[in-house]
Amino acid sequence: MSKQINIQMNDKEVQMTEGQTALQLLKEQEVDIPTVCYHPSLGPIETCDTCIIEVNGEFVRSCSTELKEGDVLQTEDKHIKEAQTIAMDRILVNHELYCTVCDYNNGGCEIHNTVKDMKINHQSVPFAHKPYEVDHSNPFYRYDPDQCILCGRCVEACQDVQVTETLSIDWEREKPRVIWDKDTPINESSCVSCGHCSTVCPCNAMMETGMEGEAGFLTAIAKKTLRPMIETTKNVETGYGSILAISDMEAAMREEHIEKTKTVCTYCGVGCAFDIWTKDRKILKVEPQIEAPANGISTCIKGKFGWDFVNSEERLTKPLIRDGNEFREAEWEEALSLIESKFKETRETYGPDSMAFISSSKCTNEESYLMQKLSRAVVGTNNIDNCSRYCQSPATMGLFRTVGYGGDSGSITDIEQSELVLAIGTNTAESHPVLATRVKRSHKLKGQTLFVADLRKHEMAERADLFIQPSSGSDLVWLSAITKYIVDQGWQDQTFLDRRVNDLEEYIASLAPYTLDYAEEVTGVSKDTLIFMAERIAEVNTVCVLWAMGVTQHLGGSDTSTAISNLLLITGNYGKPGAGSYPLRGHNNVQGASDFGSMPDRFPSYEKVTDEKVRKKYEQGWSVSLPEEPGLNNHEMIDAVHEGHLKLMYLKGEDMGLVDSNLNYVHEAFEKLDFFVVQDIFLSKTAQYADVVLPASPSLEKEGTFTNTERRFQRLYQALEPLGDSKPDWQIIMEVANRMGAEWSYSHPSEIMDEAASLAPLFAGVSYERLEGYNSLQWPVAADGTDQPVLFLDEFPFPDGKAKLFPVEWTKPLEYGEEYDLHVNNGRLLEHFHEGNMTYKSKGITSKTPTVFLEVSPELAEERGLNDGTLVRLTSPYGNVKVECLITDRVKGKEVYLPLNDAGEGAINYLTSSYADKDTDTPAYKEVSAKLEILREKGESPLPRINHRNGNPQPQIGVAIEKKWQRDDYTFPGDLVKKESK
Repeated sequence: MSKQINIQMNDKEVQMTEGQTALQLLKEQEVDIPTVCYHPSLGPIETCDTCIIEVNGEFVRSCSTELKEGDVLQTEDKHIKEAQTIAMDRILVNHELYCTVCDYNNGGCEIHNTVKDMKINHQSVPFAHKPYEVDHSNPFYRYDPDQCILCGRCVEACQDVQVTETLSIDWEREKPRVIWDKDTPINESSCVSCGHCSTVCPCNAMMETGMEGEAGFLTAIAKKTLRPMIETTKNVETGYGSILAISDMEAAMREEHIEKTKTVCTYCGVGCAFDIWTKDRKILKVEPQIEAPANGISTCIKGKFGWDFVNSEERLTKPLIRDGNEFREAEWEEALSLIESKFKETRETYGPDSMAFISSSKCTNEESYLMQKLSRAVVGTNNIDNCSRYCQSPATMGLFRTVGYGGDSGSITDIEQSELVLAIGTNTAESHPVLATRVKRSHKLKGQTLFVADLRKHEMAERADLFIQPSSGSDLVWLSAITKYIVDQGWQDQTFLDRRVNDLEEYIASLAPYTLDYAEEVTGVSKDTLIFMAERIAEVNTVCVLWAMGVTQHLGGSDTSTAISNLLLITGNYGKPGAGSYPLRGHNNVQGASDFGSMPDRFPSYEKVTDEKVRKKYEQGWSVSLPEEPGLNNHEMIDAVHEGHLKLMYLKGEDMGLVDSNLNYVHEAFEKLDFFVVQDIFLSKTAQYADVVLPASPSLEKEGTFTNTERRFQRLYQALEPLGDSKPDWQIIMEVANRMGAEWSYSHPSEIMDEAASLAPLFAGVSYERLEGYNSLQWPVAADGTDQPVLFLDEFPFPDGKAKLFPVEWTKPLEYGEEYDLHVNNGRLLEHFHEGNMTYKSKGITSKTPTVFLEVSPELAEERGLNDGTLVRLTSPYGNVKVECLITDRVKGKEVYLPLNDAGEGAINYLTSSYADKDTDTPAYKEVSAKLEILREKGESPLPRINHRNGNPQPQIGVAIEKKWQRDDYTFPGDLVKKESK
């Protein structure tokens, strides 16, 4: 327990926790003092000086002053008020108060509020314009130096929270200002448009462009008209009091036409939550909140600015029915009647197992629950799956084998506080950007060790203390070799193993082949490097392993995931904070889709369909008889179509026609289906093969819950009405089910969750009431609402409470003929998501990354005569793609990288095969080889000059405040007051 110390505050004795700052004490004691530059998510920045108090008779900044036993603290002396006023005057010299016509006048401007709270009516030195223009170059936010108070919040957030390290303040100028890189326009810098700067800015200096001219009643006035209005107002008004009173009235009026709705991001699995500001259907801005459990104030370019797709003209707004080779619009009645007749006809003619259902990682938990219920309870088949089959099923399998639960064993905060993070096959900074910021911050500021194993030198690899590039598909070998070396040296956590783990001797025997010599030969990683890794892993107290598709999308993906978990068990890195396994989920609800039973062999909560006791429970709960045997997974479904066994498919929210492997084979299967229903928000590649297309609603147009990568349930609230005749997926599924005689009567997703929670033990205590606002729960959730942020603290979910070490063997990657001499690695890019159906609808994002490109190493470029913009064809035994080259040292040798963010001729899955992980049928997407031919030698670079990869970041710690203090025109306000009072 933290030690308590005694402090004298304003002539009274108070207790506080040792190590706290004076400002923390004042906030606890509800003593108000100005704090313009301070932000609780950033900590002390020390630029504004408004938080000055006296401690032991000396003027100090309360934000950064740690108190000790017996200190005497004073906040009410008139000299303190004088010092605070001097500091505030200096801020107002840099900022013009024209609040009523300012888009930031929405109750949150900290300059406005501080001036009002301090009752400042005039300033001693008038505002002075700065010699800088507004930088409007970035499509998402703009910087107005004339309004910037140089608080440094944006710099602190960029340098030490986001850790892109783009922003700094040039304190050497006569008039200092925030600069990007080495003073370049925003749009030509290393800025990744994450939005941290505009989120933490206390005023209108750094503001989202969506707000401009939209937030206020008078803010759309043209600048040439607005400027004279501001000057006239300043001349007429007698002081700030009257100006602020009017602006407060106008701000209150804005509340009636601006809605602020809490939602959860629709992109990756980090699960960022935030308020979204809307006016009618216009999205003004995304505002993260400190209390958001997964992300706090953080966002990435997609979550902060990637919402244009919601209002895209390409949205589906009416059902479509195929008429020959074309689609025609139809009413819901006709579309549903057709679906009803085809469903009933197919089931009666061929049986329920001739039908298959694909759920979505993009839709809510409640919608996945209904989709699998429709499949099992209404149609009568277990042919139900979701896209986790394409990415994380092997990770789930590896964890089922060893520790019993198929999810992250802790929270993002555990990753942040771990002593060592080992990232394997995960491009974290681009795939899970906000989670990556936690690692980058801990690595930069807290001494966290970062090891990265991957093929490509991405950002996390560049930052790592150690970066290894094992041969593709060989991760199991070096992981097993490190584990064997730790055991051979006696460095395993024997106490943990004796008390909490089974099958140790059998597992150790299985490690015999994995010597350091063998590992070096197979992986190309030197023995010395492997020994170094083993030593460091063994000596630290906490290790977190992060992995993703670079591990799972191989023939032996499940076994490599198992090897990761085995290493963690051997070293005792389960069942404690700051440790454990983290198979990072790629989509916003890919965890929840499986959690809620969209799998061919599992009910919600991962209970097996073959378990008679479990099946009886669902039969009683649903008042039906249920099929006993596991169904087809989505990979097997395609084979079954080709074999003539599967006649009908109903798919929602997945672009299987782009994301499945061996696309030509998949497209041929779609064409063979007797009847195909696709439910989506756009006419996706998959929807183009459908017989009926149903218009669904995205997350902003419905309510529900998502479960993020850390097993965290979060609510999303409806911000907009469904566009046109589109409907939330849960309503559509219910209508289809009722056409089949289901008689479902859900009126709100909360009722669906209540039903699921009554049947599924993993989330027995989940309810909408417990998830109100920013509240969240991490499964397993007991009936009383108790959740488990850290798993396995007391036991593992096996009959005896012990984990299992599980022997595995290496599966060699696919081999190709000599002509296919390039290995085609593939994965995500920061700006785009998946195939790009949503992100390419954003003009701003598309301007920065307009198309997919092939990363080619300098040595391969020289060998083949390739340049930036060279158009090439890659051909594998399964198909070909056309794509332009980008020469970069992120890849080496004959390793090329093709991002998966393309729906056209560059779609990676035209190259991939139907080979898959032997245990889960997850396609071996990462085992691709191809030959290359040049189609056009010269062209423009596919990466625009304004892409952040062309920038020049300038790392530093925070705002470099010492440079401000060293300026000739700076004197600490406390020193001025002290001097004048003598």
